[in-house]
Amino acid sequence: MTAARMIATVAGVGFLRPASGTWGSAAALPLAWVLHVLAGPWGLLLGAAVAFAAGWWATAVETARTGRDDPSEIVIDEVAGQWIALLPLSFGAARMGVEIADLWPGWVAAFLLFRLFDIWKPGPIGWADRRGDPLGVMLDDILAGVAAAVCVALLAALAHGVLM
Repeated sequence: MTAARMIATVAGVGFLRPASGTWGSAAALPLAWVLHVLAGPWGLLLGAAVAFAAGWWATAVETARTGRDDPSEIVIDEVAGQWIALLPLSFGAARMGVEIADLWPGWVAAFLLFRLFDIWKPGPIGWADRRGDPLGVMLDDILAGVAAAVCVALLAALAHGVLM
């Protein structure tokens, strides 16, 4: 397996069926936990940026190789987007001095909201998806991750009485 294929498919996770994107998002969760534990929220943010950059390159290589705009086995975009959706939890856990795993309701919300926005593709998420190029493959998931992160932060504020 080439480096580009390894990155694009997240070490083969993208070949799992059905719903390869959901498998990619699920694979992102334990990886996010490891990044947070090792390097905190800034490490997770850096990880998302690296996943985006490496994913953009790997997606360009793989789409050129396959001749398809967005092969379903490419799931590095889901990893980058899911990590962005988890950032409010990472920063919140670090700020409050608690284990990030203790914020499990937020993990569930981040996962479900990211999948919702990634599948539904409202507004700019759909625009990015319709680009039909490697940047669009990555960018729609980045935007879905941002939308999910905003919702996670709002739900956390609501749950903790900040918005009451």
